[in-house]
Amino acid sequence: MTDRDPSRTVPFDLASMRKQYRAEGLLEPELAASPEEQFGRWFQQAATEGGLFEPNAMVVSTADAEGRTSSRTVLLKHFDDRGFVFYTNYGSRKARDLAENPYVSLLFPWHPMARQVIVTGTARRTGRDETAAYFRTRPHGSQLGAWASTQSSVIADRAGLDAAYEELAARYPEGEQVPVPPHWGGFRVVPDAVEFWQGRENRLHDRLRYVAGQGGGWRVERLSP
Repeated sequence: MTDRDPSRTVPFDLASMRKQYRAEGLLEPELAASPEEQFGRWFQQAATEGGLFEPNAMVVSTADAEGRTSSRTVLLKHFDDRGFVFYTNYGSRKARDLAENPYVSLLFPWHPMARQVIVTGTARRTGRDETAAYFRTRPHGSQLGAWASTQSSVIADRAGLDAAYEELAARYPEGEQVPVPPHWGGFRVVPDAVEFWQGRENRLHDRLRYVAGQGGGWRVERLSP
């Protein structure tokens, strides 16, 4: 077998693709007292100034009991001093992973701002009352979709999925309350560390990480880029 010429398979010179990041950075005196407060500051900027399509989109990475990892993009739906909340089908791969291994990583890739936030922690299911309260805020079609999809399972074709949705739409027309699926709900990621990454010139990025203390509170440490 002969080696392939990379220029024939990759239409770009990846090695030369680079951007120069911003001059201003992130310094310890500028940080909020807690990671949720600092996240709130950055999230507000991402939502109002960042030019991001979905600033609450985050990459959720999990691993099963054997350490096999998987990642997917999920929307953050709530955050406070108790953690970061997202919702999913409890039969999905991510939920099955978390049932076996509750350790999880969240990544907010705010590329237009040369920023990232990385959360590591433990995922716990939200209560049914909290899940139901959020479910009622979802658009009618999204409520039906939570019933129609057996998330992460293999299906024969798109037609079967569409048929399941149409059957549900006939059973629960617009304006009629859709019951909360028992197989669907939230996870709250309780952080043990939250890193704020700010891109800087010459790849000398600022990386400041909050780490939870054993007796409560947070300490901040600077990581080398």
